[in-house]
Amino acid sequence: MTKVLMVCLGNICRSPLAEGILKSKLLKPGFFIDSAGTGAYHVGEHPDRRSIAIARQYGIDISTQKARKFTVDDFDKFDVIYVMDNSNYSNVIALARSEEDKKKVNYILNEVFPGENLDVPDPYYGGDYGFKNVYLMLDEACEIISKKINPNE
Repeated sequence: MTKVLMVCLGNICRSPLAEGILKSKLLKPGFFIDSAGTGAYHVGEHPDRRSIAIARQYGIDISTQKARKFTVDDFDKFDVIYVMDNSNYSNVIALARSEEDKKKVNYILNEVFPGENLDVPDPYYGGDYGFKNVYLMLDEACEIISKKINPNE
């Protein structure tokens, strides 16, 4: 089973969207997709209503997800850890116990723009339009990821 973790700051905007999008592209068994935040600000909360709304516009239901904080144990549980921005990357790498842990971590947009370490902008304060832009960025990256980890589809 391939296990992928999506990470952003609060686990209510970007990473829940990335989780939902990737799950929608990997419909067969054999994959476990989850999300977490580097901060504990929203632990136990559902995704931001705007993330839920934009996902729903594209036929994806993320309303039952609940925010959780990234932990060191996630390095053991997941094969790949995708972060949304430089701050998330720094926070996750700071918890790495080994080079093996560090090798699991990558910027999600490096799937679209290899080696550029580009940020997925945090849409929290950017209004509804920012959520659509973030959705489209994550959808493109998740399409590449899905083909990479499930090449026969």
